[in-house]
Amino acid sequence: MRVIFLEDVPNVARAGEIKEVADGHGRNFLIPKGLAVLASSPAVNTIEIQRRIQTKEEATLAVEVLELANQLEGKEVVLKAKVGAKDRLYGSVTSADIASELEKAAGLVVDKRKIELAEPIRQLGSYEVAIRLAKDIVPKIKVNVIEQETEKEAKKTEKEAKETEEETG
Repeated sequence: MRVIFLEDVPNVARAGEIKEVADGHGRNFLIPKGLAVLASSPAVNTIEIQRRIQTKEEATLAVEVLELANQLEGKEVVLKAKVGAKDRLYGSVTSADIASELEKAAGLVVDKRKIELAEPIRQLGSYEVAIRLAKDIVPKIKVNVIEQETEKEAKKTEKEAKETEEETG
């Protein structure tokens, strides 16, 4: 019995494939569960049309991914974090933080799961981070983690700036 698989069936076939299967397996399992249909000529034509549409969509998606990769390559992201002793961060910088900062700074939307961090960043400094957009498309961005100014330091800096302005002016 020839059938067209509508869904992936482990160790048998992938969706869209046309295969010869045992009559009992097709009649009693695959067709009733909606995993496959008989390979009649209208069904084969429908599957071919679906394949063509899917191929066009994949090509369009590949172009979009390449454009995003070109925009991301070499980008620099600056993240501010509270710092404790020995330049250790309170908490850490995660892939979600990097993704949100990329969206704010550059307007580029990247899924946080595609950002490859071996472990969260817990130190001040500069890091090179890879973003796996597709199997072989992996642009790298630079992430700089700098110390966030506390309110006291900000007020102190403002006060110093005013004093210097008064002295000179």
